[in-house]
Amino acid sequence: MSSAAGPVLKQPVKLACIQLASGADKQANLQRAAEHVEKAAAKGNKIVVLPECFNSPYGTKYFPQYAETLLPSPPPAEQAPSFHALAKMASDNNVYLVGGSIPEFNPDTKKHYNTSLIFGPDGSLLASHRKVHLFDIDIPGKVTFRESDVLSPGNKVTIVDLPEYGKIAVAICYDLRFPELATIATRQGAFALIYPGAFNTTTGALHWRLLGQARAVDNQIYVALCSPARDVNADYVAWGHSLVVDPMAKVLVEADENETIVEWELETEKIAEPRRNIPLNTQRRFDVYPDVNKGKIQFEEP
Repeated sequence: MSSAAGPVLKQPVKLACIQLASGADKQANLQRAAEHVEKAAAKGNKIVVLPECFNSPYGTKYFPQYAETLLPSPPPAEQAPSFHALAKMASDNNVYLVGGSIPEFNPDTKKHYNTSLIFGPDGSLLASHRKVHLFDIDIPGKVTFRESDVLSPGNKVTIVDLPEYGKIAVAICYDLRFPELATIATRQGAFALIYPGAFNTTTGALHWRLLGQARAVDNQIYVALCSPARDVNADYVAWGHSLVVDPMAKVLVEADENETIVEWELETEKIAEPRRNIPLNTQRRFDVYPDVNKGKIQFEEP
């Protein structure tokens, strides 16, 4: 089916977001993630999502310290323990695993990235997404943060084919604020937009839920946002509130700030019905404004 027809979900699928509590011990974080992936899989979830920077504390001073070298792929276990731990979680539990994100270092370019790794049920790497929009903000008296002090941006839209179900799109945290990525991914056929993210207690309270609903209703698509659990003693305090939104912008399930797993079954009709009733795809006016799905777009290839 063409991208103009919109997302295609071939059959219902259960999706889980693991709102993980992570600390300074990388190995402990990986073990904790593995335990929760196993729990999510045991409940029938076939797409499992971990949060942004799940293997480390979140912060510019931590990115170089916890970074792993992922290329060439597959990397040796000693230089990328998180890569191999995620592959094992996926294969051990027969799930598609969106591995949150981890700090990445490329020794050839000497650059650091915030990178999500997506694995198939056989443990193979299906795709990776380097965060495209870096979190550089300054809200006086509230929060100041500059990822670009350490990180470099990715430059691709990441769409992943899950043969039994269809396509998903993966992006990271601040990418959620930019509707173009979501629009392009939807018109390329994704049935769900999945964002590992770590909004803070200022931006999370303001816009986390709102942005999830906006991306869903803009594109008549499922949206899943997966946050770390809140640690009030951390340098950067995450908002929590992992959630799943349906294509009519209804929040189906939402966590509080504590470590937990939120899950929901994504249904084919929940995508088809709003597209019949409110047919945005056939009503767009590309004679008035340009189609962002046309022109030069870089896509992540497996």
